[in-house]
Amino acid sequence: MARPAGPSPDRLTFKKESPVTDASSLSRADADRPATAAARYCLTVTCPTTRGIVAAIAVFLAEHGCNITDSAQYDDAATGRFFMRVSFAAETGAGLAELRRDFAEIAAGLEMDFAFHDEAVKMKAVIMVSRFGHCLNDLLYRVRIGALPVEVVAVISNHMDYQKVVVNHDIPFHCIPVTKENKPEAEARIMKVVEDAGAELIVLARYMQILSDRMCQQMSGRIINIHHSFLPSFKGANPYRQAFERGVKLIGATSHYVTADLDEGPIIEQDTVRVTHAQSAADYVSLGRDVEAQVLARAIHAHANRRVFLNGSSTVVFPASPGSFSSERMG
Repeated sequence: MARPAGPSPDRLTFKKESPVTDASSLSRADADRPATAAARYCLTVTCPTTRGIVAAIAVFLAEHGCNITDSAQYDDAATGRFFMRVSFAAETGAGLAELRRDFAEIAAGLEMDFAFHDEAVKMKAVIMVSRFGHCLNDLLYRVRIGALPVEVVAVISNHMDYQKVVVNHDIPFHCIPVTKENKPEAEARIMKVVEDAGAELIVLARYMQILSDRMCQQMSGRIINIHHSFLPSFKGANPYRQAFERGVKLIGATSHYVTADLDEGPIIEQDTVRVTHAQSAADYVSLGRDVEAQVLARAIHAHANRRVFLNGSSTVVFPASPGSFSSERMG
């Protein structure tokens, strides 16, 4: 595809005004935002398992005028780790800065890693794509109708195929070609886009380049990938054709966090669809495309709603809170 005349593709960006809500600025924003009785927050906690954790959290929230609206917890006997996510309403006006400050003493006593989040603040995400656009288009639609609690602050591709699609959604598009020779420089450009946009999450929506170990470590737990669930059975090109030729009866998709171990990161979401001998290889591709888009969207939804906890090489994924799947509009 011929490049349009004008600026080089890696500088082809289209800016839009948006509030700053990245992780580095949240504490400042939370401190400045006036607390209201309608504010809805969530608390995430990870710590060694012991008696009294739930009681300590419930008492703390009650004493600060907060009403718990949804709660999920898991005690992993194998690892000795405790995980909890609590949604609550600050009915007497407690703000995040106050809650964080006052909870620190309790957290220290129980060796907790904890975070308070404003549920009204959407997570900033960068989507990366190559030449398969089904996941990108699905995500852009879900974001547009408010079905995903994320703000797409940029789309990065190593090709120009989806530049018009992205720009039509009023989202900055960056074409950053990647070769063996320029890979370090290309990844440096990618990370600059991520950092300048204040993104907390990178979504690989069928981005067909292997990320370096350095980038995987730098964004550990903040890069989500999608791939077919045949791995490691059918690797390489045309996995659906390989599956068809072997008479596979279930095809599916897996969404996981990206690590230095290719396609072996902690799994967030999976699904399958049944196929029969009467279906063609093209049917396999079509059905696989649909399940990939659905699984990736569900994984992003879980991550953006702070429902996913890393637990060694695995994950703890809590159910969605009531109402969290509802969209702001139908189309």
